[in-house]
Amino acid sequence: MRYLTGVYWCRGRVAQGNQDSVVLLQVLTARGRVLMAAVCDGMSGLAQGETASGYVTERLQEWFYESLLYDVQKKKPLWVIRRSLDRLTFHMQQQLQQYARQEEMELGTTMTVLAVWEKTFLVWHLGDSRLYRLYGGHMERVTKDHIRQREQLTKCVGSFGYYTPDHHMGVLRRGEGILLCSDGFRHCVTREELREVFAPGRIREEAQIERRLLEIGEACMKRGEQDNLSAVYIKAER
Repeated sequence: MRYLTGVYWCRGRVAQGNQDSVVLLQVLTARGRVLMAAVCDGMSGLAQGETASGYVTERLQEWFYESLLYDVQKKKPLWVIRRSLDRLTFHMQQQLQQYARQEEMELGTTMTVLAVWEKTFLVWHLGDSRLYRLYGGHMERVTKDHIRQREQLTKCVGSFGYYTPDHHMGVLRRGEGILLCSDGFRHCVTREELREVFAPGRIREEAQIERRLLEIGEACMKRGEQDNLSAVYIKAER
């Protein structure tokens, strides 16, 4: 499977800093191309959101090279791969809790992770970043927001209790697209706008992905979005 990809990462026009972190990696192996993408949105109401999101994406990169690639090439079952990132999430939670106690503060981040190999995809999710799947003129929201009234997160990775990530699994077919994004990237645009702009059938090269991500980002800021904006888009080619 070959993928067309693009990344958007923007502080925005109002925020003083960028507390979002994104990662997109792919490696060609003997069993085909293995891809991982993640969007982590540091909690802006707490201290050092960029520390939490940056730490999580750094550990995810290590997991990709040290665990995911090995498990895929060794043909490990899906539950083994799923559990390996669950264990890492637990460890990251412990490390962030320890750091928060030392610094006498609270911090946290959302975490939405996608792994794809041999048409199989797995998703791990905590928080209100989102993952959408686009195919045949449709857009399916795969993840559920972990929020309560007043947009308060109920689940994240950080100096709080541990939560096992939500899991989703499926088959990514040729011509389908996947969009991962932080809440700042979607608040000020409609679902129909996202579906139209990121329709996989209209995308034939990576330059188009970059332009369309920028188009949505600019639209959000013009409509008053004050948060950071981050997104990763992937289209399965063949």
